[in-house]
Amino acid sequence: MANFSKSNVPQFSVEVYQNEYLPEGGREVNAIVTVSATGGGTIGSAVAAPHLYSPGQGPSAAVALMVDCSGSMDYPPTKMRNARDATAAAIDTLRDGVHFAVIDGTHVAREVYPGGGRLAVADSATRDQAKQALRRLSAGGGTAIGTWLKLADRLLASADVAIRHGILLTDGRNEHESPEDLKAALDACAGRFTCDARGVGTDWEVKEVTTIASALLGTADIVADPAALSADFTQMMEAAMGKEVADVALRLWTPVGTQIKFVKQVAPTVEELTDRRTDAGPRAGDYPTGSWGDESRDYHVCVEVPAANVGQEMLAARVSLVIPQSDGTAQNLGAQGLVKAVWTDDMVASTSINPQVAHYTGQAELAQVIQQGLDARKSGDFDGATAKLGRAVQLASASGNADTAKLLAKVVDVVDAATGTVRLKAKVTEADEMTLETRSTKTVRVKK
Repeated sequence: MANFSKSNVPQFSVEVYQNEYLPEGGREVNAIVTVSATGGGTIGSAVAAPHLYSPGQGPSAAVALMVDCSGSMDYPPTKMRNARDATAAAIDTLRDGVHFAVIDGTHVAREVYPGGGRLAVADSATRDQAKQALRRLSAGGGTAIGTWLKLADRLLASADVAIRHGILLTDGRNEHESPEDLKAALDACAGRFTCDARGVGTDWEVKEVTTIASALLGTADIVADPAALSADFTQMMEAAMGKEVADVALRLWTPVGTQIKFVKQVAPTVEELTDRRTDAGPRAGDYPTGSWGDESRDYHVCVEVPAANVGQEMLAARVSLVIPQSDGTAQNLGAQGLVKAVWTDDMVASTSINPQVAHYTGQAELAQVIQQGLDARKSGDFDGATAKLGRAVQLASASGNADTAKLLAKVVDVVDAATGTVRLKAKVTEADEMTLETRSTKTVRVKK
């Protein structure tokens, strides 16, 4: 693949934040790795074939829009109209030259536009044709999301493009296929395209929608009021159009005797990546991060090192960014960071917790206790729910996570945020509870 110096490809950088000092015999090293991509930079090697780029238009892309058309979309009737309007708004946001298709999702998946197993190429004519085709969408039938995803995968795979992306809207539970069928579809699609998932109204299952987005490295959210769909779809499509590099992996190399305990994304959302590792040669592994535009994300890496004596030091891990290739090679994106371990008898140095590590450890716990608290509330364990959600209020307050604090205040009455003293509200709307659950993994960046 030829090198080229200037393009729309962003420049990647890696920064490592850690306390590298361990007490004698200490074995656990924690680091926050900040990965940033800034557009329009110059990099040493190409990350996509030059022919996949159109001057001034960014990388080529393909997008599949999956619209729930099950019977429940007719209740109320405005919901289907809002879904059509939102899909039309997303189509209007497509960049010229982007390949796209619209899928009608029920207990089966059907091509709405352009049809024939093809993708259309966005221009003024095809956008108008697609919006005309949306008028034929009507509600009826069941819900089998796995079939929608598999059709989207087939269509997206037909295009020779740099970025493949899906947008999925549902208003109900996945009742017409087994959980195993949905998992099999997600496993088949993982790594082939990214997908943002949205639940509209309050009759859908939060864990289904968040699982879809997580597996396909996209975003998940609730749109409780169908009237807000158009704004949300426009924003989602704008974000998709801003993606410039696909299939970026965080590669961790560790020396003999060390092992990775966990790797998780901690900003802008908490996402567990540990079990998604793909071996990449001796003592190296790749963790998928999906598609990137002009953005920054934080990752928490925890490494177990061999015990050592005071005065010794070692490289615990080397972090780099790559794009794995089908032939087993990888393109290096030219950014690298080092995680170190130094053993000391200075108690102050070895017991100090790095502010970034402390902050994101708290944010990960915040996401966990919200889920635990809501699960306890649903099961009737009100004491357990009060304790967990009280801890969540305390963590949100201490870390400055104002958005999550506001969502928690709709589920509990806050007596004292600093101590986590709360009372469960007697009445909570389904929309407020589902919004808190769906957005529980959203984090705030550490204050530098």
